Amino acid sequence: MINLLMAVVFISNNTTAQDSLQKPDEEKYRFSVTHDIPATPVKSQSKSGTCWSFAATSFVESELIRLEAGETDLSEMYFVNLAYRDKADRYIRYHGKSNFGPGGQAHDVMNVIRKHGFVTEKEYSGILPGEESHNHSELHAVLNGFLEAVLTSKSGKLSQVWKNAYGAILDTYLGPLPDHENDTDKSMKTRLDKKSGFNPDDYVELTSYLHHPFYTWINLEIPDNWTYDLYYNIPLEELMAVMTGALENGFTVCWDGDVSDKGFSHANSVAILPEKDTASLDASEKEKWEKLSEKDKMAELYKFEKPGKEKIISPEMRQDAFDSHLATDDHLMHFTGISKDQNETRYFITKNSWGANSNKTGGYLHISESYARMNTIAVMIHKDALPEFLKKKIANK
Repeated sequence: MINLLMAVVFISNNTTAQDSLQKPDEEKYRFSVTHDIPATPVKSQSKSGTCWSFAATSFVESELIRLEAGETDLSEMYFVNLAYRDKADRYIRYHGKSNFGPGGQAHDVMNVIRKHGFVTEKEYSGILPGEESHNHSELHAVLNGFLEAVLTSKSGKLSQVWKNAYGAILDTYLGPLPDHENDTDKSMKTRLDKKSGFNPDDYVELTSYLHHPFYTWINLEIPDNWTYDLYYNIPLEELMAVMTGALENGFTVCWDGDVSDKGFSHANSVAILPEKDTASLDASEKEKWEKLSEKDKMAELYKFEKPGKEKIISPEMRQDAFDSHLATDDHLMHFTGISKDQNETRYFITKNSWGANSNKTGGYLHISESYARMNTIAVMIHKDALPEFLKKKIANK
């Protein structure tokens, strides 16, 4: 497993720690994996704003492994194509007043599966012949322009064929959808949801914010929730416990959060919220620190060289970050395990969708518990991963 490889990469820095020449390396990040859940290989979303599909598809692939359906390479672009169709229909029905963009949420994949099932990457790659990767900059501009033309038509009413024309654009850029609605093949090649026991209704999205009552279903105010699906709102401590407990018990987590914070460094394979431990400084060191400019303090804190003290995040701090748009739902990724550094700080092992060659740890990174407390917007997990008291609360709503 790639997660275990990560552990070897980071721990290897400690193999010659007794050598005096290597002493400085003792302070570098050294991670040990405590929980490692099977996941499929890292992919790249390349130049597309479809992290939601890559993260949720990876999550579904791990669920298929957990359900003993085997390792399967599912098509992310199948979900993108069909979601784009539903998004356009809603956009037109709302006279252009609903969100239309390449972004989305984990439930978008589940909503497509519920209606259309899923297919393999081999059946539908979404990459046209001659191309090597996804590039949706032109695609989205064309789709948006087409819908604006439909809305501003001077004919007085919508045509009866705009959906066909819109679908033809998607099929031109992503390839025609596979015709599997009448498939009777009993293999695992198509309609895996019907043959594996996978049920999209077995999954729930959780969040934690103070501006809504706890233990209620809420319409979380994030632009990419264009379907207005509901999230179950719980206290922050419980959200963190659910995420950790799920991973400790063999369930992965689909994570929606903010990666614009300067503590997020995919290149360095960590996401942290460091805080200077001034209590450990002597008087002269403390004086020097306090004289530094804020810019110099930030430069010192965010070197990503070694673990240190991290901020303690309260629900109020988290709420303020959300209300002030410092923490936004700008990226989805897949939590596949738990790790600890040499200081026993806990991290979430995170599978990103920027390609296996995007950093030195195969496209994975370690997100600290502090970073997750501040920047988690929402998560999706299987209902069986919930503690019993939470299952009962949700069942009674």
